[in-house]
Amino acid sequence: MGENGNAKYYQHAAFPAMDISIELGHQQVGSKCYDDDGRLKRSGTMWTASAHIITAVIGSGVLSLAWAIGQLGWVAGPTVMLLFSFVTYYTSALLADCYRSGDPTTGKRNYTYMDAVQANLDGIKVKICGFLQYANIFGVAIGYTIAASISMVAIKRSNCFHENGKSNPCLVSSTPYMIMFGVAEILFSQIPDFDQIWWLSILAAVMSFTYSTIGLSLGIVQVIANGGIKGSLTGISIGVVTPADKVWRSLQAFGDIAFAYSYSLILIEIQDTIKSPPPSESKVMKRATLVSVAVTTLFYMLCGCMGYAAFGDAAPGNLLTGFGFYNPYWLLDIANAAIVVHLVGAYQVYCQPLFAFVEKWAIQTWPKSKVITKDIRLPLSPTKSYNLNLFRLTWRTVFVIVTTVISMLLPFFNDVVGFLGALGFWPLTVYFPVEMYIVQKKIPKWSTRWVCLQLLSLACFIITVASAAGSIAGVMTDLKIYKPFKTSY
Repeated sequence: MGENGNAKYYQHAAFPAMDISIELGHQQVGSKCYDDDGRLKRSGTMWTASAHIITAVIGSGVLSLAWAIGQLGWVAGPTVMLLFSFVTYYTSALLADCYRSGDPTTGKRNYTYMDAVQANLDGIKVKICGFLQYANIFGVAIGYTIAASISMVAIKRSNCFHENGKSNPCLVSSTPYMIMFGVAEILFSQIPDFDQIWWLSILAAVMSFTYSTIGLSLGIVQVIANGGIKGSLTGISIGVVTPADKVWRSLQAFGDIAFAYSYSLILIEIQDTIKSPPPSESKVMKRATLVSVAVTTLFYMLCGCMGYAAFGDAAPGNLLTGFGFYNPYWLLDIANAAIVVHLVGAYQVYCQPLFAFVEKWAIQTWPKSKVITKDIRLPLSPTKSYNLNLFRLTWRTVFVIVTTVISMLLPFFNDVVGFLGALGFWPLTVYFPVEMYIVQKKIPKWSTRWVCLQLLSLACFIITVASAAGSIAGVMTDLKIYKPFKTSY
């Protein structure tokens, strides 16, 4: 990256109302090398956008879906999952139309979710959106660290059981594995920008299909071994759990399913990687969203339903741990290793907007600081080099360390997943896309379409509040028996 590349990078960040002029010299806006906004040509396609979405969506959330369906039963479980998929696709399509203000092919680009909110809504909503978006990204980083450590612990335990027999408890602490995951993220977090992690997204998407397919296959084998399908129409029975627990668990299941579909908070950033029209970026993004949501829903339905069919009311919070640790241990090791690789990539896909936001704020606040603005060129080969930025190195490293330490303190996979899903679903997936779309398309107040959009938003708000309450209740229950840094699996 040269000087123009650095300017492009900082402009890409999620901080509104800041212009950094780019000296193009003889290179013209709209030329073969530059887009209509003076930035280097974007090269993303429907397939790279789909890879980013699948990387973000088919994450650790898929592993909790059998448990979620187990709380809701055969009727409500799949129905709720289909409803969430429809809402996610619909509101994502609304959000895709907000990438450009005005004309869908020539209007001003909004590079980030916050830029889109600022272009369409008032100031206080921009601040609320920014807080929720970046708080959710921070929380997702914690959730992914927890999930990755659980999978690494599962590999260690399965190998222990294989070597020492089932009589050995093989208790393993998750703390060292969270540290290992954190070290890997420190390295990958030095990739400067979203455009440069497409290969990591594709690798992570392949890994997500790998472990989802293994989980599905093992579920089918377990159903055959059981001689039939387990589960009930209404989910886990009162008696197995108390009536209050039944209510809280059902609400938490909504949060888990919401988390499994959560990616709207980075949709605009993904859309900003798509090459310029024709066709318009919004059309390409809608196709990528349709493909991605359809594929992920198919996998979710298969994995969640087959997991519930295999285990019934005893469906585990993490599907792969339900198959035991002994046989076929090597297949489970492959699945868990695929989860870890996937989560390494998903962590980066989610965190890049937050990284860019902080770095843009820093360069705006201290424009003369060489620590923040100066890049140190490190040659990698005769034709390639890496620009090391000391501020980027320091701040991203601190961010990973903080999320890793918090993960060690709160390793409650299901409850954390449910709370994150609840926290981000209504405001970021539904409310802001609906409100921005109404402004963008100038939909008259109290018209039929306006009323329908507001009713959709209200219904999702109620679900979000209920899901958050259920997840908080679960965390409070876990805290009663948990000792920081000492929990073993």
